[in-house]
Order: sequence, then structure tokens, then C-alpha cells
Amino acid sequence: MNKGTVYGLGVGPGDPELITLKALKRLQAARAVAYPVQRGDSVARAIVAAHLRPDQSEIAIDAPMTGGETAQPGYDAAAQTIAGYLERGEDVAVLCEGDPLFYGSFIYLLSRLAGKYRVEVVPGVTSLTACAAALPLPLVGRDERLVVMPAILPDEKLREGFAFGDSVAIVKVGRHFRRLAALIDELGLTARAHYVERASQAAQRVLPLAGVDPASATYFAIILVFKEASSWR
Repeated sequence: MNKGTVYGLGVGPGDPELITLKALKRLQAARAVAYPVQRGDSVARAIVAAHLRPDQSEIAIDAPMTGGETAQPGYDAAAQTIAGYLERGEDVAVLCEGDPLFYGSFIYLLSRLAGKYRVEVVPGVTSLTACAAALPLPLVGRDERLVVMPAILPDEKLREGFAFGDSVAIVKVGRHFRRLAALIDELGLTARAHYVERASQAAQRVLPLAGVDPASATYFAIILVFKEASSWR
């Protein structure tokens, strides 16, 4: 018996219309659909809910946003369940917000399943490009450099990124907002900094960094900083 294929599907940042035709075809053809769940909810599943078949099996992946060791048992269990379908020759579609390989939860399943089963990744619209579109401002052009950093990095590493990049994106803001805002202000870049939350979703918020209430900052936000006016205008 031929083994099944696991598809890592990027379903976009939240707007259901941003899923690609290829991802939609793979989703509709799969025997089972897996998706990450945090606190009982799955944004990835909500994005594609209208396209799920009643006869498709669903696999909820316990994927706490804290990551690290606390997330490993959930991915171990999910990989084992997915492998059961693959061994029977059934395909599994794994949903991932944004792009599967850009800070995506699919990375952790890829490391557990690649080499044992056939894997196909379908790229998706990232939250980063959705944030740029929401402003709308170009991320980079011509010879400009873009630096992307997670908010959890220490200030020293963040400063290195700001020194190198012409445009800087800080992802997964959440509880780090106050520290990030203070650092950006120290660098004299507050006037060039933008905050975008839940890009492309109904709850999207777009604000200048200085206009954000720190208590309202969410994990699902990106700070975009443009150090200079675009050189290619």
C-alpha cells in the first residue's frame, strides 16, 4: 500500500479570500484536516471552515503560544495521529495561518514527519505582507534590506537588527510591547513606526506606534519600522 501525503497548507493571515487555489484544492481532497488550537480556538480552521467536508476527519493540535518544551507533547501526539492516516494511504492537510514555513506551526510537524512520509508545502500569504498591505507601505524595494525579528529577542539582538535593516519588522508583539516601544523611542524611530494587529481580519487595527495603548497589545501584532524614506521613489 502506498503511504499518504501530508500537505502543509498556508491559509493566509485571516481573510478567507486570501487562501490560494492550490491550498484549497489540497484541502478539499484530503481525508483528514489538522490544525493548531490555542485555548480551544483555531484561527486556521476558522479561515477555511466553509470549505471543510462533513466526512473529513479533524485533528486538533494542542499548540500553546508559549512554544518551547511545553509545546512538544502536543506536536508529538499530532505527528503520531497524522502518521496513522499516512500509513493507511490517506492524505492529511495541515492548516497553518500565514505561511507554513514562516514562523509557522507546521515547522514542528515537518521535523517529525519528513523523511518518513511524502511532504508537500503550499505557501501562503504571510501576516508580514498583509500588514504592509494594510498600511499600505512597501516593505522594501531595490537595494533595501528587510530584517524580521521575534519580539522575544533581547534588546541587544534587536539593536543589531535595527542597525542592519532599512525596514524592520518585529513579530509576535504581545507582552513585549512596552519594552519594544521604549527601545524604538531610544533609537529615535517612533515617528516611523507602525503597529498592525490581526491584519486582514475583521478585528484588524492599524495605528502609529505612539497611539497604541500598551495594555491592548496582542501577540497577533507586528511592529513595522521604516528607518528612511524609500530610496527607489
